[in-house]
Amino acid sequence: MNRWLLCLVLALGLAGCQSSAVPKPKLPYDAWYLGFLAPNYMEVWLELANFSDIDGRFFPNAMGGVVAMGQPASLSATAKGWPRRIGSGKGLYMTGLDLPYMVALRWQSMVEPQTYQAVFAIPAWARAKMLERLPAECPVSGRTSDYRKDLTIGLAPGGVVKVWIMGPCLDPIEVLTLQAEIEPKGPYGGKSNGKYRPLSPVVKRYVDKYGVPYGSWWAPIPYT
Repeated sequence: MNRWLLCLVLALGLAGCQSSAVPKPKLPYDAWYLGFLAPNYMEVWLELANFSDIDGRFFPNAMGGVVAMGQPASLSATAKGWPRRIGSGKGLYMTGLDLPYMVALRWQSMVEPQTYQAVFAIPAWARAKMLERLPAECPVSGRTSDYRKDLTIGLAPGGVVKVWIMGPCLDPIEVLTLQAEIEPKGPYGGKSNGKYRPLSPVVKRYVDKYGVPYGSWWAPIPYT
């Protein structure tokens, strides 16, 4: 059994033992947000996203499908590096969970194509910052404070995973960057006979013209 599957089984067992006995979490907000994104034109299909919180609750198959990605038809954007101002990504609000702890992902990097998997923990210092209420200017809502309650996960070619926490009115903080493993069974756990989803026309045009800028997604984003 590989490390990814072993960690997933352990997480499932932990959730089964603890989730029924753990009371509903008391966070300073109703839910935290889970979002996924990819660099411009670097199309990703998310096959599986499993999460557990710090109290052992388990949320299987939290998300799947195409993740957020910039793809101007004019090919005027660049895929190199992450956008200077990233958004929260395509996702959903995670209700009924405490702060995030373990994450297990499997996805297709469609421009390569290659299938990757990763298991990692959200560090305690990042969870602590998700609870900090900070002064902020929110022109749309008029709020004068905000929380970094958005957990955003970036998935890039070569198996690069980058994680941020952010708030609608607060700048992102980079939490971690890691190298994912190749899924040896390929897309869909080997059920598609190695066939990947086709690239969208705009992405195919970009990759045919400019290629894939491997190695450009490890560096931190200069927010200032």
